[in-house]
Amino acid sequence: MNPEKDFAPLTPNIVRALNDKLYEKRKVAALEIEKLVREFVAQNNTVQIKHVIQTLSQEFALSQHPHSRKGGLIGLAACSIALGKDSGLYLKELIEPVLTCFNDADSRLRYYACEALYNIVKVARGAVLPHFNVLFDGLSKLAADPDPNVKSGSELLDRLLKDIVTESNKFDLVGFIPLLRERIYSNNQYARQFIISWILVLESVPDINLLDYLPEILDGLFQILGDNGKEIRKMCEVVLGEFLKEIKKNPSSVKFAEMANILVIHCQTTDDLIQLTAMCWMREFIQLAGRVMLPYSSGILTAVLPCLAYDDRKKSIKEVANVCNQSLMKLVTPEDDEPDELKPVAQRQVEPNPDDSLAKQEGTASGGPDGSRDASFSSSSSVFVPASTERAPVTLHLDGIVQVLNCHLSDMAIGMMTRIAVLKWLYHLYIKTPRKMFRHTDSLFPILLQTLSDESDEVILKDLEVLAEIASSPAGQTDDPGPLDGPDLRVSHLLNTPGTKGLECSPSTPTMNSYFYKFMINLLKRFSSERKLLEARGAFIIRQLCLLLNAENIFHSMADILLREEDLKFASTMVHTLNTILLTSTELFQLRNQLKDLKTLESQNLFCCLYRSWCHNPVTTVSLCFLTQNYRHAYDLIQKFGDLEVTVDFLTEVDKLVQLIECPIFTYLRLQLLDVKNNPYLIKALYGLLMLLPQSSAFQLLSHRLQCVPNPELLQTEDSPQAAPKSQKADSPSIDYAELLQHFEKVQKKHLEVRHQRSGRGDHLDRRVVL
Repeated sequence: MNPEKDFAPLTPNIVRALNDKLYEKRKVAALEIEKLVREFVAQNNTVQIKHVIQTLSQEFALSQHPHSRKGGLIGLAACSIALGKDSGLYLKELIEPVLTCFNDADSRLRYYACEALYNIVKVARGAVLPHFNVLFDGLSKLAADPDPNVKSGSELLDRLLKDIVTESNKFDLVGFIPLLRERIYSNNQYARQFIISWILVLESVPDINLLDYLPEILDGLFQILGDNGKEIRKMCEVVLGEFLKEIKKNPSSVKFAEMANILVIHCQTTDDLIQLTAMCWMREFIQLAGRVMLPYSSGILTAVLPCLAYDDRKKSIKEVANVCNQSLMKLVTPEDDEPDELKPVAQRQVEPNPDDSLAKQEGTASGGPDGSRDASFSSSSSVFVPASTERAPVTLHLDGIVQVLNCHLSDMAIGMMTRIAVLKWLYHLYIKTPRKMFRHTDSLFPILLQTLSDESDEVILKDLEVLAEIASSPAGQTDDPGPLDGPDLRVSHLLNTPGTKGLECSPSTPTMNSYFYKFMINLLKRFSSERKLLEARGAFIIRQLCLLLNAENIFHSMADILLREEDLKFASTMVHTLNTILLTSTELFQLRNQLKDLKTLESQNLFCCLYRSWCHNPVTTVSLCFLTQNYRHAYDLIQKFGDLEVTVDFLTEVDKLVQLIECPIFTYLRLQLLDVKNNPYLIKALYGLLMLLPQSSAFQLLSHRLQCVPNPELLQTEDSPQAAPKSQKADSPSIDYAELLQHFEKVQKKHLEVRHQRSGRGDHLDRRVVL
């Protein structure tokens, strides 16, 4: 410093003392400065006061010499003390040089700067509030200072400033929020602790409504919640807990829409505490905001659905996620099925658009200058809109929701409970909003069919419920169901017809809607392409469908489809499966009774339809005749068996039929053996089966059964002049048994040709019996 320079009104002694390396001498100089300034204040000499402050600032506090800077700082503090209540007039000039010293490399000087600012603020009190942002900015840097003395001094200043803010009602919250939003993304644990402590203070002040600005800082709070320090995490938990309490008290003033995106992001993080906290907030938002959250359904589902598959290690998250899922589902009502074009134009203009990007939230959610998001957010969840729309009537946008549900259902790695939840959502949407959902049916149909191969029975049951609702809903009935898009929806591969025209809804099949027949076609196609599915779950799937839909419709349509099936081996296997279900399942009790007597025209038509497809398998055709008490026709069929190739598979099926006759289903048939006079063809048919069997256990079983028939001599009925017994149904005008027999021969001839072709190619799967 130039000793010749004039520092008036500061005396040379004061200047020398301020530049001294000893603290005591600088302190003496500060007392002299305080005395000098008091005199100027008494004289109201503002010019000299400003000159003193400017000299201390420019020549000392901002000097290159460290001792001079220390002297300048203590001198500025002395000026403030001398000014007293008038210090507010000079705060800008007093504070700025002190704050500059906060960045000094010398830790001692930073400490003196902190001490000087403490004295300045202590005197000015509420007058410093207009300068709060610069003070806060400086303090946030000192909070992370490596020197413990500096940090301790900054804490004293911080407490003083908090007391001033708490006492005052003039705090500029609007001006402070941008700085808070910026600083909240600091990664330094001390800076984070400093930020959290200030948020707690501001939240506790009655006159400060921080809730209005919560969307600005919520993402940063969740970032801090993931800090490695337990104390910081605990403090952040407290802050978030306080905010949530206030939200519950004043839901009408909460900007739910502006925070929905933030919660969705943090519900997907890998940190358990962040995820659980965000999920708890989401639960409260859905329950408090109600339908305001509907436009964000796809994003919420993206976050919530995977959590439903968590194990007991994340049981709490799973339970909260389940509540979120159930609460969100309840928000969907039949009113959401109303076509958008019927709504008022003004309403449509203010409704959220699911195609809007997340650009508005990106700045907050992605972090500040030194922060970044912990969790990723898929584009499929991009359905969030400005908060200004939350008061407007909301519309359920199914496109995004269906996309998310389809994505989760297609992911084979997803957990079972998640898949069940997805299917429950689809079923719920088809119940509540069928007209809108049927626009997405063609895209959902293939994945729903694929889900039938799931390992879980519970998943398959829910999947069948959805498919059954699609097949039976009145909303799916259209005059023109449209083209069957996609490989799983084309029927020409399954049916032996030139094209698909007219097959969407067969005139001979009582369908439920335009998708019912599609469903039956594609279900059989899936069984055809996945034989393991047919073997393991085929009966289970069909039985469940018979409970969910009309059993007669199912058997009628499947028989109609199989009649045109090109793969005869599959047709035979499928007919055998259907026949076993028909004869043994409790779910088919009513249908069996309907077929047993063939009293109505509908039951006779059903029998003829089943019969034509059952001809793919000779033994099942006989069993169908036994079920319908067409014993004479059964006998005629067995007579034709002599023209068939007897294979091991054929004899195995005869063996199974004999075992089946001994089951409770055919109790009535066994009792009819007592009435030899009226059931001669039943006994002849059974003897025919007996003659087909080799000397096996089944042969012995049937032989013993026939030995119980009374008066065997009464079997001689060929020359009997009496009319045919009523139980033969040979005189039924609605059934042409001769034509049915010809059809049977035609089908069996076709099967024989196919087997010969296979044999010519070296295919020995028929396993013929060599006698």
